[in-house]
Amino acid sequence: MLNTGKDGIMVFEPGFVQAAKGDTIKFIKTDAAHNSASFFAPKGAKGWKGKMDEEVVVTLSEEGIYMYQCDPHKPMAMVGVIQVGKATNLDEAKKEAANYSKSLAMNKDRLTKYLDQAK
Repeated sequence: MLNTGKDGIMVFEPGFVQAAKGDTIKFIKTDAAHNSASFFAPKGAKGWKGKMDEEVVVTLSEEGIYMYQCDPHKPMAMVGVIQVGKATNLDEAKKEAANYSKSLAMNKDRLTKYLDQAK
């Protein structure tokens, strides 16, 4: 959770992660005033909502695409994508991303760029 990274301001690094079912992802607080909260996940998957400035550990139990954000920096597209195994819900994720991106003030293509890495 960074104020500035390789993809610009207000980013998670990396912004796209490929993982296996059962893997654990740890969101590490590098800069202050960030959190990690899922807003899209495969059916049957448990979402998460970390508190401000809190490291969050998530075990990915279902195959598919997960998308998450930093709640206070959503308008700046502080978002990320995790692909677990096969991207079984990629079409639904792309639809959600198109709708989600309409509410962003900047970096409107960031989420789509991350999803384009899913296979």
